[in-house]
Order: sequence, then C-alpha cells, then structure tokens
Amino acid sequence: MADLSTLARPYAKAAFELARDSKRFKEWGETLDALGAAVKSPDVADLIGHPALLKADLADVLSQKLSGALGEEGRSLIRLLVENNRLKAAPFIAEQFEALRAEAESRIDVEITSATEVAPAQKEKLADAVSKRLHRDVVVEWKTDESLVAGAVIRAGDLVIDGSVKGELEKLRTALTA
Repeated sequence: MADLSTLARPYAKAAFELARDSKRFKEWGETLDALGAAVKSPDVADLIGHPALLKADLADVLSQKLSGALGEEGRSLIRLLVENNRLKAAPFIAEQFEALRAEAESRIDVEITSATEVAPAQKEKLADAVSKRLHRDVVVEWKTDESLVAGAVIRAGDLVIDGSVKGELEKLRTALTA
C-alpha cells in the first residue's frame, strides 16, 4: 500500500479547493482536524477494516460521532474515504490541508527556542523580524531550552537559524576536528 501521506494529497487538495471557493477555510480545517482525531482514537481505529462491519455502517458511525463538526460536505468526505479504504489517511489529509491553507494565507508556523525566557517586547521585535525575513505572517510558538546557553534557534518549515552559543560551539568543534 502506498504511503498514507501520498494517498492523502489529492483529498487534501480537493478539500482545500472547496474551502477556498466557499471561503470556509476555518470550518474545513475544524472538520478535518475532528475527523483526523476521531480516526486516531482507539475505538474508531479498531472499527476500520473490521470484517463484520459494513462500509456504510462505519461511515454512519463516524458521521454520528462527529455530527457537530460536520456539514453535508464533511459527511460526503467520510463516505468517500470509507468507500475507497482511505480513512486511515484522514490525519494526513488534515495536516496537508493546513499546509495548503497556510501557504494561501501567506502564514507560517515558527518555533523559537531561547536559552531563557524572552521579554514580551523582545518577542514582538523578533517575531516582526522573522516575519519580514520570510515575507509572511508568522505564528510563533515560544520555547525555552537552557542547554542553548544563550541565544536562540528559529525553525520555520525547512529553515533553521541557529543563533545559540551551543550551535556556535558545535561549529567551532567541527572546524577544529576537521
């Protein structure tokens, strides 16, 4: 069987296009997150692929479990995923949908890990600087890690900017041993 993230791609793209056309990114994101969480839950995971359970019954059970988070399009998606044996890809669909949404909204999630707690004014300045550098709106998750000694490490997608003393010491150690 193909990788679940590969199987998820066309479904995520279709959901993204529906959300974009109807200007309902938030609702679709919530629906896909709820579906992904439900599929990961042990009670639902045990039902997926169970030989005694009809596909239509599985779709009905999921639709009822998520009734508050689903519209008709969400129920149709569940039926489609169940019918095509792709329900296990639901968490990956949600993840890829959010990546497409972030790209469309020129937004990126950034993780900034500092050696010590950063003052609110400095957080704002650093977030603004990262936003300007990446030419996107940033959603920052702040962490602290005393092992960095001083400075910070910024992660945004594949980009890593290591401005920590620990990182500089590692570079120096590599240069000296090379």
